[in-house]
Amino acid sequence: MKRLWRRVVPFLLKLVVGCYAFWIGSLVLFRWVTPPTTGVHLQRRVESWFKKGPYEKRFTPVPMAKISPHLRHAVVAAEDTHFYEHWGLDFGAMADAAQQATEKKRRLRGASTLTQQLVKNLFFTTHANPVRKVVEWTLAPVADFVLGKERILELYLNLIEWGPGVYGAEAASRYHYHAPAASMSREQAARLAACIPAPRRRRPASMNMYGPIIENRMRQMGY
Repeated sequence: MKRLWRRVVPFLLKLVVGCYAFWIGSLVLFRWVTPPTTGVHLQRRVESWFKKGPYEKRFTPVPMAKISPHLRHAVVAAEDTHFYEHWGLDFGAMADAAQQATEKKRRLRGASTLTQQLVKNLFFTTHANPVRKVVEWTLAPVADFVLGKERILELYLNLIEWGPGVYGAEAASRYHYHAPAASMSREQAARLAACIPAPRRRRPASMNMYGPIIENRMRQMGY
């Protein structure tokens, strides 16, 4: 056993160091380059192999200037109200989520910042596990430092899932509204942002309750 551990431990350490080197190196590259695919994109492609019907990937990255400011504001208001204040991790939101989970005796959920969600989308899948969360927590501050807030938001808006095979603001706007992302109205943006927690089930047209809530939060934040 001792001999085995002497071999396994160094191997695991090298594996961890190698993974972090890859992740951090990728973040440096993504400061200038939008990746052609992500961990979640690949996950959905593999899942499509085991399901009936065709799978069409809709993905058209665009610069921030071609995304409606309403959508940028709606996503921040819906997913991470302290986005411009924290450095990748929102400890206040994490504490609140932990308290609510304890009081209601439920599994801890939520409190992920946009930065953490971006890390998950880039390198992992939607399947939750403790190891992934630990890596998210450790990489989020690095991503915040390397990429900066505006690039994080630009990548997030261009990469996240917004429907079956629909990724990014431009593809989502054309899929749901038949118009470019730059032309999205305030109400449309709020409804689209409301779909983020369950993008393959929710549709903007049915977000009659959550859409107005996000619009109200946008007003409270000065958007």
